[in-house]
Amino acid sequence: MKIALPKGRIAEEVLEIFEQIFNEKFEFESRKLVFEKSGFKFMNVRNWDVATYVEKQAADIGVVGFDVITELNSDVLELFDLGLGKCRVSVAGIKGDDSYKNKTQIVVATKLVNIAKNYFNQKGIPAKIIKLNGSIELAPLVGLSDVIVDIVQTGGTLRENGMEEKEVIMYSSARLIANKNSFIEKKKEILDLLDRIKEVYKTRKK
Repeated sequence: MKIALPKGRIAEEVLEIFEQIFNEKFEFESRKLVFEKSGFKFMNVRNWDVATYVEKQAADIGVVGFDVITELNSDVLELFDLGLGKCRVSVAGIKGDDSYKNKTQIVVATKLVNIAKNYFNQKGIPAKIIKLNGSIELAPLVGLSDVIVDIVQTGGTLRENGMEEKEVIMYSSARLIANKNSFIEKKKEILDLLDRIKEVYKTRKK
């Protein structure tokens, strides 16, 4: 079974779950992107690419944030909320400045273009979306946008830059997902693994 994991802390935490299940060591060596063990082939990919690998069946299952699945509108099966990497997707802006609420059209900077667009459309607020790939907090500070839509965990970066959360759009955490065809072809294997993962979670709660 091929498993796509996002690089970083979440991959390490998922592999720790596998270690508990199989009582073996699971880890990527050095800078290797693939390793095989106990019938599994693990692939270490960028967080934003996990859902694509699974959707295109380059991986049977994967672990990715719910915010990514939503932004990409990924055609995958969501199997389980692992509860890892918890965060919020929020509208944020300069602290104490709510003037954007009174504008006929607002300018929003974000890398989460679809989430932002859908949110403001649902609220009936005309919004011009500017796509940025990093340092999004800078946009309102230099007048590029009225607000931003971004991922927030502790809010520390916002506070350090004189900003604050204005509205929470959605809550996110890492989800175990599966390719739809793989789920049909390898249903028994996937459900067996899912049961074992859930058992680990039950044990942790005790």
